[in-house]
Amino acid sequence: MSGITTKRRWGSGGASLLRLWVLLSVILLISGCSQPQPDDIRFGLAQGPVTLDPRFATDAASARINRLLYRQLVEFGPDFSPVAGIAQWQQLDARRYRFELNEAGRLFSDGSRLTAADVAATYNSLLQVDSGSPHRGGLDMIREIEVIDENHLDFYLSRNDPLFPGRLTIGILPAAAIAAAQPFNQSPIGSGPFEFSAWPEPGVLQIKRRADGQTFSFITVQDPTVRVVKLLNRELDLLQNDLPPELVDMLDARAEIDVVDKPGSNFSYLGLSLADPLTGNLKLRRAIAHGIDRQTIIDYLWHGRARPAEGLLPPRHWASPKNLPAYDYDPELARQLVAEINPGGKPLELSYKLSNVPLRLRIAAVIQQQLGAIGIDLKLQTYEWGTFYGDIKAGRFQLFSLAWVGVKNPDIFRYVFHSDSIPPAGANRGRLRDARLDALIESAEQAPDLASQANGFQAVQRRAHDLLPYIPLWYEHHVVAMRQEIAGYTLAADGNYDGLEQTVRRNRDAD
Repeated sequence: MSGITTKRRWGSGGASLLRLWVLLSVILLISGCSQPQPDDIRFGLAQGPVTLDPRFATDAASARINRLLYRQLVEFGPDFSPVAGIAQWQQLDARRYRFELNEAGRLFSDGSRLTAADVAATYNSLLQVDSGSPHRGGLDMIREIEVIDENHLDFYLSRNDPLFPGRLTIGILPAAAIAAAQPFNQSPIGSGPFEFSAWPEPGVLQIKRRADGQTFSFITVQDPTVRVVKLLNRELDLLQNDLPPELVDMLDARAEIDVVDKPGSNFSYLGLSLADPLTGNLKLRRAIAHGIDRQTIIDYLWHGRARPAEGLLPPRHWASPKNLPAYDYDPELARQLVAEINPGGKPLELSYKLSNVPLRLRIAAVIQQQLGAIGIDLKLQTYEWGTFYGDIKAGRFQLFSLAWVGVKNPDIFRYVFHSDSIPPAGANRGRLRDARLDALIESAEQAPDLASQANGFQAVQRRAHDLLPYIPLWYEHHVVAMRQEIAGYTLAADGNYDGLEQTVRRNRDAD
């Protein structure tokens, strides 16, 4: 098992944790001891998968489960650079890439063999104008796919794109099943280490490990307290993420539960409207950045399970700059900057929109207090997720908080910072317009190799860091809690579920 395993004391939050434990104990007594199936390993999810068709999956649960069911041409290494998945590649010229399929991972769950024709059929199907695939726009540089033989195919591009191999991460489907309009979203056929078993009801998905027949169930339980009760009651075996730190600490104190946390790459930030006369002022954005004590929030609200962030890409990413200056907590400087903007002395009023998740509310309340100390009166506006996210996409905000999850390719910078990516064309939700940053993005995209691209994208990030369209907050850790009879699960840095390939249930004592 990899990661950091600890047994933490309850510390200064002991009173609230004691109340939580009393509540959990009552629920446990009411629910009694369950009688789970002895062989099935049950993975609790806060949100279940939406689709098992990788051409249409965008939510995290779907993407992570699809990785288990399908193989993809390209994977990512520890530094997030593209590496071989089921294929090696070579660049024949600026707009032509040849892929050679490896021998491993080429048997579909229906018994047919994965060939270059299946790869071509998968990508051609999502590139159709009427496909409806959300991934089509990110692959629109593909002009033609030529199948050479069973093991080789060429991708021809309409424009230079040195990042191209890292875009080929869609799970491969069998061509015959595509032609027959197989409903992959509910009945997938892939060549991954797991195969689909059943989706008997909403919130319960069953898959089987092909190597040994071990069955796994993904069970959706949205409420984190109920999810924890089910883990303690042996109705679930593993939980990953989406747990308040207090519940994680409580589980960490239980002898029968192992808790592992590992630094992650999900980037949390404050977004700001640069079209607004207040938040569009760089001096005010600098004041906010220096007015937030991120380390205190990490220590006391995240219980240490996060680390300060300066850039969207994590430090070990191949395109991440290594020397971004930190926006350290400096309330005196922050007050000075606010006073320069607002010499009258009356606090500046800003609205801060966020979802109604309890932990996010607690974090927002601390940020509100910290910014109040530097002369900013932050008005919190909380909404259920759909309303909140709709406002953010529409640009109806001054400040908001969100996180970018699972970013691997530096093409994210065009999507979130380029002037051409203002919604609905992209996710430049703050309406940043900076000709110099646009030119840096375009130059980095056209660099001839990864080394040159790394230099280019590092320049992009330095410019973005100076402009502060986002206030960087932290990278959240990934956390898994599992019963001690579960062994072999490795927590991945990007939060995927690949560790289930080695997960087993050890013998345990009866209740």
